[in-house]
This record gives sequence, structure tokens and C-alpha cells, in this order.
Amino acid sequence: MIHPDVIRKQRILLGAFAALIVITGTIGMGLGYSSVSYDRLIPALLGQGTFKEEFVLFSVRLPRILITLLAGMALAVSGAVLQGITRNDLADPGILGINSGAGVAIAVFFLYFPVEAGFFVYMLPVIAFIGAFITAGLIYLFSWNRHVGLHPVRLVLTGVGFSMALSGMMIVLISAAEREKVNFIAKWLAGNIWGTDWPFIWALLPWLLLLIPVILHRANRLNLLGLSEPAAIGVGLSIEKERVILLVTAVALAAAAVSVTGGIAFVGLMAPHMAKALVGPRYPLCIPVALLLGGWLLLLADTIGHHLVSPDGIPAGVMTALIGAPYFLYLLLKKT
Repeated sequence: MIHPDVIRKQRILLGAFAALIVITGTIGMGLGYSSVSYDRLIPALLGQGTFKEEFVLFSVRLPRILITLLAGMALAVSGAVLQGITRNDLADPGILGINSGAGVAIAVFFLYFPVEAGFFVYMLPVIAFIGAFITAGLIYLFSWNRHVGLHPVRLVLTGVGFSMALSGMMIVLISAAEREKVNFIAKWLAGNIWGTDWPFIWALLPWLLLLIPVILHRANRLNLLGLSEPAAIGVGLSIEKERVILLVTAVALAAAAVSVTGGIAFVGLMAPHMAKALVGPRYPLCIPVALLLGGWLLLLADTIGHHLVSPDGIPAGVMTALIGAPYFLYLLLKKT
């Protein structure tokens, strides 16, 4: 039974992170070359602004903010699930090579299968999922030992190896591509939020609405997967079935997110850890906190990076790496 004080703390944190998201989003809407004064934001959002104000907000700022927020949420939940099913605190879609698998699939699709622009938007998450799923399946296969099952340390090492190999494959693809297409892939690799139009939101949103409730429904089973295999089997849990279902949902969330944001790493590592530190390791409690925390972290990184350096800013993927890489080393040293 969860203590009422812990539940109360979780609700306070959810409210606090929701407020931080609103504050950060509001700051982001007012910043930029075509600035909109903050006292004009609410009238403009309600359709009472000038043409310039409404164009800047609804066509430029708001889609980027929503895409960044949704992608951060998806990556955070994906990271929490991967850490749960692998029993490894270092698991993350970027570190394990899942993002790289999605990136290679998108690059191949973009370079060799030209389609209409409108159709391309909605195909991106599907193509990314196919690439990420194949990569995750291979990593799982190479990390599996028939005597001990899934080996957590081998999983991380295999994922890092696949990530490096896929990065090399991406370089080979770039070297044979046209200059305009190389620019797109380079932005994707840097984690530059590029899908900043409303169609990208409609392409990403259904994946979150479908998959996050599935994960929340199975959150208690993630707790059981953290036990030893005999204990989990003893309470009637079908371990391999649950691992496969949760792995597919985690891979799909990560793939859908990076298909429109590029190679964002470390959000899926940091947000679940911070959530567990705040409300404890029980997944029904920490996943909702990680959801909002991940969305806020990526939104904050993009808001700072986008306006830090002129004219194009620093990609969100670079900002999260600057924060996440030291955090990853800290966790690695803590476990050894």
C-alpha cells in the first residue's frame, strides 16, 4: 500500500512541474526576433491579437513548444520503461542505440524513397519505429543469455556498440547524398527540433495518446519485473510476454519522438531518475512525474539553446547532452 503522504507529494510535484511547463512555454512564446509582449499573449491566444502576433504564435512559436513538450514526455516515459524491463539504471533510448536505429531508417527513407510532403510527415513515426524496433530486437537478442536471461550490463554495452555502428552507417549515407539532403540529416543528428509545424504534432500526438495509457496500465508489472525472475514468476507474471509488450511500447514512443525532433539523448535517462529520487521507485508514482519532468526538461533545453546564440541557436540535442553526459558518468561511477 502506498502511503498517503507519498501520494500527496506526487500530486504536489505534478502541479509544480505543470506550472513550470506553463511558465517556460510562456517565456518561450515571448522570446525571439519578432517578439510578442507578454501582456499581448493572452489576447493573441484568444484570437484578439494582430495578424503579426497571431502568425508568430500559432505558426512559429506554439507548434515548436508543443512538439518539444510531447517529445520530451515520450522520451522520459520510454526511458522509465526501458530501465524497468532491463533492471538497469543506465538504460535510455539514446544510449541503447534505439534512437540511432530510428535515425538510420529515417535517413534511408528520406534519401531513397521520395514521397509527397504531406504523406512524408505521417510516415516518419512509422519508419522510425521500424528502424528502432529492428535495432531493439537485435540488441535484445545479443544481450540474451539462455542461462541467466537478459544481462543488464551486456545490454548497455551492446546498445553502445550498435549506436556507434549505426552512427558510422549514417556517415556513409551522408557521404553519398545531395547537399540539401545532407543538411537535413545533419540537423537531425544534432537534435535540432525541425518538425515545427502543426502536421508534425498531429503525427506525433496519436502515438502518445495510445501508448502512454498502456504503460500506465502496466506500471505495476514494471515493479514486478524489478524482482528476481523466480519471484516474478511466483506471483503469476509472464515475464517474457510483459517484457516484449513494454519493450515495443517504449521503442514506439522513442521512435515517434525522435522522428520529429532528431537525435535527442539523455532525457530518457535523467527524467526517470529524478522522478524516482522525488517520489520513490514505484512506477505507478514515478512515471507520471517523469512524464511532466521530461517534457519540461526538453522544453527548457530548447528554449535556452534556441535563444542563446544567434542566429540559429544551439540544438536541443546538444543542450541535453551537455547536461546529460556528466549525469551519465555520475551514474556509471556510482554503480561501479
